Amino acid sequence: MEFSGVLVGLGNPGPSYEGTRHNCGFALVESLLRTVSRDGGDAQEVSGGKFSCRLWRLRSPLLGGVWLAAMPQTYMNLSGQCVQPLLAWHKVSPDRLLVAHDELDIPPGELRFKLGGGNAGHNGLKSITQQLGTPDFYRLRIGIGRPPVRGDVSNWVLGRPASDEQTRIDDALDRALKVVFAFADKGLDAAVRACKPPKEKKEKADKGSTITA
Repeated sequence: MEFSGVLVGLGNPGPSYEGTRHNCGFALVESLLRTVSRDGGDAQEVSGGKFSCRLWRLRSPLLGGVWLAAMPQTYMNLSGQCVQPLLAWHKVSPDRLLVAHDELDIPPGELRFKLGGGNAGHNGLKSITQQLGTPDFYRLRIGIGRPPVRGDVSNWVLGRPASDEQTRIDDALDRALKVVFAFADKGLDAAVRACKPPKEKKEKADKGSTITA
């Protein structure tokens, strides 16, 4: 079967990591599964054991075809040991891979979308890049911000957000679904535009409008 794309949400497996900042990618996959099932699509869990992941096959008009969605069970810093064999087995090239992950350099509640680039110290991205032999895959970056105390990154990413911060992240995850659907439908430029919050889109539209007498 030919797949239109593969979404990999990054995180760490196990109850002790649920709800942590580092598990934003897992949260997005879970939200996608609920949305596809609710809106008349099909989200079927299939065996991902040989790839060390939980794996689903998705059919939905929202995705414009058949996709795979995966949550690696390798722990974050070994994510590539899941992603590389998953893509190789299903004959999917890296340019059809979308990785959703937490991003320290983006404030909570904000999203960014890009193709390729560096890893910014993210061990999950580093592992995937090394195993694939290329950085040229798509990334949906979910902002979690940096810790207030410099050098406390490990405790920060493995910690759970405060309630107001969690609200902003939840809002971003809702928009992230629209980004995934925009990417599946129209590609990179549409996904980049969909990352912008509604207020920012409106302000730009207002600035671009002209009034004539």
